[in-house]
Amino acid sequence: MESKFLQYFLEFMIHDWFASIPITICSVLTIAVTVERYMYYQQNRRDVTQFIHTLQRYLETNDLQKAQKSCSQLGGVIGEVAEEGVRLMADQKEDFSKAFDITVGLVSRKLEKHLAVLGTIGATCPFIGLFGTVVGVVFTLDQLGASGGGTPVVVTGVAKALIATGYGLIVSIMAVIFNNTYTNTVKRFNDDFLLLKLLFLSFVGHEAATH
Repeated sequence: MESKFLQYFLEFMIHDWFASIPITICSVLTIAVTVERYMYYQQNRRDVTQFIHTLQRYLETNDLQKAQKSCSQLGGVIGEVAEEGVRLMADQKEDFSKAFDITVGLVSRKLEKHLAVLGTIGATCPFIGLFGTVVGVVFTLDQLGASGGGTPVVVTGVAKALIATGYGLIVSIMAVIFNNTYTNTVKRFNDDFLLLKLLFLSFVGHEAATH
């Protein structure tokens, strides 16, 4: 059974190249984006709970230099956004919210990079596989009509044609799973950025009220 399936798959890869090549390219892109995004998110993952408490203490004493240093030590995109937030507190108190949102928007682009590729593959791969199946069935019926073959020929031909749909679905499912997973990861980063913004705004508003 396994050897026959492998034989059908190899025949599909060779003869139905118009479907197998695009789906294989999509599978390679899915793996490449998945690995690249995983490594990027792991490099930038930080526990912000303790960091926010530390940052809050420095802001309460108005020690922006130590606050900026702690942001730099944290590193990653969260440290980058926090460090820029401290700088904006000193330079742009009146327009802090808009300036901080611009910073977050730029960093969010880095976090969302290549996710559209996974979304596109997840949406289109099943249709590429279905197209391969339709063409395979058409060729099978054409050969059946020309040779006058019986039911076994039709069943074998349809089985081979359905491999295209299965291949496309497997790649699509993997792309959708990782796209959803990484979209939730980006959302968690954005939640951390929102916490930082609320923290900064509480001190910017406090300073504005005291002057």
